[in-house]
Amino acid sequence: MAQVERDSAPDGDMELYDLRVQVDRIDGRSVCGMRVGDYFELTDSAHLRLPEGRHFCVYALASVLPFLAAKQRDLATGDWLAQDSLFACPDPEERLIMRVERTCRRRMNSADLT
Repeated sequence: MAQVERDSAPDGDMELYDLRVQVDRIDGRSVCGMRVGDYFELTDSAHLRLPEGRHFCVYALASVLPFLAAKQRDLATGDWLAQDSLFACPDPEERLIMRVERTCRRRMNSADLT
């Protein structure tokens, strides 16, 4: 797992992790044109960022999206989601596997997010 740095903002009433979702491997054929190493980042609670000139398959994104809010938070010891970081694209021809990593712990104001 990548080393997680703490954002230095002193105010705030909650903490969330920024995430990077990266293509870890493709065991089939890349139907959508993604490559190993392609990624997106989820920062500041809800900002989705892609590298300039790159794309991320909407179906791969849809398969990992339901888990991202939980991965942004501290999870109980022993929670299966705290242990697992690999997620699969639903395309059976592609067999694309994504890795979700925490990149930064950020202190935020919940009032700014709702």
